Amino acid sequence: MAKETHLSRSRQGINRWMIAIAVMSSAVMEVLDTSVVNVSLPHIAGSLSATVDEATWVLTSYLVANAVILPITGWLANYIGRKRLLLTVVTGFTVSSICCGLAPSLPVLILFRILQGTTGGGLQPLSQAVLLEEFPGAERGKAMAFWSLGIVAAPILGPTLGGWITDTYSWRWVFYINLPIGLFSLAMISAFLYDPPYIRRGSMRVDFWGFGMLAVGMGAFQILLDKGQEEDWFGSRLIVMLAVVAGLMLPAFVIRELRIEQPIVRFRLLKYRNFACGIGLVTTLGFVLYGSLVLLPLFMQTLLGWTAVTAGLWTSPRGLGTALCMPLVGYLLDKGWDGRKMVGFGFVVAAMAFFGYSKMDLDSGTWDIFLHQINQGLGMAFIFVPLTTLSMDPIPKAETGYATSLYSVVRNMGSSMGVSFVTTFVARRSQFHQSVLAAQITPGGLAVRQFLEKTGAAFLGGGSDPVTAGQRGLATLYQTIEQQAALLSFVEAFRVMGLLFLAIVPLVALMRRARLSRRTPDAAEPSSPA
Repeated sequence: MAKETHLSRSRQGINRWMIAIAVMSSAVMEVLDTSVVNVSLPHIAGSLSATVDEATWVLTSYLVANAVILPITGWLANYIGRKRLLLTVVTGFTVSSICCGLAPSLPVLILFRILQGTTGGGLQPLSQAVLLEEFPGAERGKAMAFWSLGIVAAPILGPTLGGWITDTYSWRWVFYINLPIGLFSLAMISAFLYDPPYIRRGSMRVDFWGFGMLAVGMGAFQILLDKGQEEDWFGSRLIVMLAVVAGLMLPAFVIRELRIEQPIVRFRLLKYRNFACGIGLVTTLGFVLYGSLVLLPLFMQTLLGWTAVTAGLWTSPRGLGTALCMPLVGYLLDKGWDGRKMVGFGFVVAAMAFFGYSKMDLDSGTWDIFLHQINQGLGMAFIFVPLTTLSMDPIPKAETGYATSLYSVVRNMGSSMGVSFVTTFVARRSQFHQSVLAAQITPGGLAVRQFLEKTGAAFLGGGSDPVTAGQRGLATLYQTIEQQAALLSFVEAFRVMGLLFLAIVPLVALMRRARLSRRTPDAAEPSSPA
């Protein structure tokens, strides 16, 4: 009774933002960890006497464990209680982070990264579910703006923060910084969070067969995406086997969950039109957003010659644009603006930013990229918050945890596919353009002779003998062809990203306008799929 009374008061406005801070601190910590470790891989490999390829399992193991646990977060929250689950996973994530920092060898580090990914996988959907339930309809815009700000900004700022920590201290401190955040989150969750009355702990069956299919299928799918380009995709027996396993296990899991009485993932929620459209939109959003998080720094470092720290720093304006616009978007939603128009506007603005990236060349500087980054961040702000509120609007409160789990799963799957796509696309298209450009080079052509004469003269002036100067001139010609081929592949990739955003705008029109602004905190939830 005391818990329900406190919960009721909280929903009237007391301690709501304290609850928001409690759940967001842990969620941002987990999201940050997915990107902050990336730049530390060479240091980890050198410190633990491993190759960089071997060290990539530090990332892969985390992502696989994360992908397996994320879909069942809603079921776990209903089975053992949301507060108890949050306290458990935050404790596990914090302890495993410290163990990662103390790891004496690569296998031990990978083991603790699996534990870290397992405990951290549920933090995003749990935090989102808590905010959606705590804040009444008229205030959900501000709540989702607060949530989205952390979820969007953390992976953008992660590489910069990780690079600074690694260069200033050591890669181990990338993990140690989670300790104070984790302790703060535990204290806040213990003090302010309570389970909603409709959660009945221990009243559900455990679907061991379903969980087994999910674990095997999602694990195989994640490893396939992460290692595909490295293993030459379907030219590798490993990738073929992973594709077969994922292709059998995941459809079997979906069929089973649709047929049993108490599924661990509730695909039946897709009967709500807004939620089904939102699933498609957020998958594409994750695909493009995380693909661009890899693509742009890669362009800066490989073609413009910037350092990793500089590239990370000039990737940050996206986060600045998002941070500046997110409060405005939340305010407009609370004032009754149509979320569908805001989402459509956001996709168009973000698409224009990608078309702007596609016009860059080898002479582009920091300020050539700055404006496009701000525009992309602005567009993302107008997508994330309204899309979440529109998608979750028809979901009954008792199903919110299941909905946020599924929503987070597809966003993460889209993210993994986006990263795999851009790395493969740039590599393959660069090879294609290189072969086309090389075929157009005739050794006796006027342009080639002039280029070789000019570069040869420069090398002769630098002290090289005629034979060496000629060889270096040919090497410079080949390097120029490589650079131009890579530039064309990046330009095409940016255009594909922009076209994807424009192509899914019509899907927004299929969504119904959110009714959140007209709903009181305890109003009945709609039961119709409409």
